[in-house]
Amino acid sequence: MSKMNANVYVIEDYENEPPSGPKKQTQFKPNFFKCQNELKIACRKIRPHPSRVSGRKLLICCFCCGIMSHLMKVRTKILLVAAVFSICLGSFAKADLAKRVDGIISRSLQQKVRFSIHIVKADSGGTVYNHDAGELMIPASNMKIITTAAALKYLGPDYKYKTKVGLCDDTLVVVGSGDPLLGDERTDAKYGRDKGWLFKDIAAALKRKGITTIKDIVVDSSVFDDQRVHPSWPRKELNKWYACEVSGLNFNDNCIAISTKNNGGKVEVFIEPQTAFIKFDNQVKPISKGSSAVGTYRNKEANKIVIYGRCKDRVGPFDVAIERPAAFFGFLLYENLTKSGIKTNGQLIEKTLDDPSDFKLLTQYVTPLADCLARSNKNSLGLAAEALLKTIAANNNPDGKNGSWDRGRELISEFLPGLGIDESQFYIDDASGLSRQNELSAYAITKVLLSIYNSRNWELYKDSLAVGGVDGTIVRYFKEQKYKGKISGKTGSINKVKTFSGICITEQGVFIFSILANNTNGQTRGVINDIAKAIIDDADM
Repeated sequence: MSKMNANVYVIEDYENEPPSGPKKQTQFKPNFFKCQNELKIACRKIRPHPSRVSGRKLLICCFCCGIMSHLMKVRTKILLVAAVFSICLGSFAKADLAKRVDGIISRSLQQKVRFSIHIVKADSGGTVYNHDAGELMIPASNMKIITTAAALKYLGPDYKYKTKVGLCDDTLVVVGSGDPLLGDERTDAKYGRDKGWLFKDIAAALKRKGITTIKDIVVDSSVFDDQRVHPSWPRKELNKWYACEVSGLNFNDNCIAISTKNNGGKVEVFIEPQTAFIKFDNQVKPISKGSSAVGTYRNKEANKIVIYGRCKDRVGPFDVAIERPAAFFGFLLYENLTKSGIKTNGQLIEKTLDDPSDFKLLTQYVTPLADCLARSNKNSLGLAAEALLKTIAANNNPDGKNGSWDRGRELISEFLPGLGIDESQFYIDDASGLSRQNELSAYAITKVLLSIYNSRNWELYKDSLAVGGVDGTIVRYFKEQKYKGKISGKTGSINKVKTFSGICITEQGVFIFSILANNTNGQTRGVINDIAKAIIDDADM
């Protein structure tokens, strides 16, 4: 996909929108009721004698109409004054917020930072602040907002991943669904599941059938294509948890946890889960003084990890991405079945299930879409976002397989114009925002959030966002009572990029915002947070 019209911006005229919010009319009531009483008194005073009613009907009617005309003129003037007053208040409010935000982004250390900012009132969609809202920016993990919104559109709120385990004669088969949270530590903790529960459950299901020996183990990851690494991701970061491979069968976030311990001058290395699938070369040196620092890099041999650095006491655990996730799962399954007393006499094979009609379901594992949205948005799990994009692609392929980045990008690029977002306002490269080829404007992000806000899926989506001072990536921010629990959103951060988009809940209602900053420095995150606080400060004055 090539970037089309990358420097052409089509923006709505935000500044000329009418002020949002209902105009208060309670001030008219006393005057109006007073006028009604005056009319009743006047009519009583000129009530005619019965014998002369016909002759005075016209006079009375004209008199009453005159009074009514006068009262209507008075009320119209009051309405006009009130309307003008309301408009002025809205303008003052906009001007005050603009002054606050302009002051924040003009701080001396931020003058070289590029900002794209858009703030709208959720109930009306009216813009209350705009600073280069149509400029294309690298969004970092704010890209996940677009991906998760598209997932709701294409998959629906009730979508569930289903990983199936069954038998084809004496061969154990695992058919992946692309579930990014299979064996995910946080998801397991949420549901009270112990470490290793999945393999114990499969072993128990086999034993209930009286099966103590199987031939082969087949893992089928064909729901996604075999391009597991995005071509735009930094090569030197591919062993990081946030750049893990994306497979049709994922497990444990496609990572292992590594820790080291200095045991009497000898450094020991521990990995979790323990498995012979991973080999490592321990080059960590023991030290008695100074600070510890341990890192890893990959070898030319797949899943052989070099661990280097220095260790004074303990380091870790820290996550390291593995290669070939489906085979990783299959090998762990083999090792755990062996521990449970179930023998495997054949091979571990990664392939597409030849004949689904021979497949007899043994058990299946289900993950609801809501969990994937939350892990993507609250905790910024890149695997969750990338799996959602490929799932969108697979579900829109005739055979329901081979979900790819190319097809996923096409579908998201069709989704956004359907919300009224011009093609000049975005360029989609990956789903998580790790790629620096992604481009979004603040206007595009607020448009997406506004569309969800006005849909039946808003509560589900809102619950997927991190909550300031409470959870997720902003648990350590906005802890003051005035802001805690009132700011929710999705953060983003890669080199020289800081972003934050979401909602502020105020006494004047909900505000939707997007703040994108490129060419950032160490102070920019605080500046972005101050802008979010300013929305609440201004609205709650």
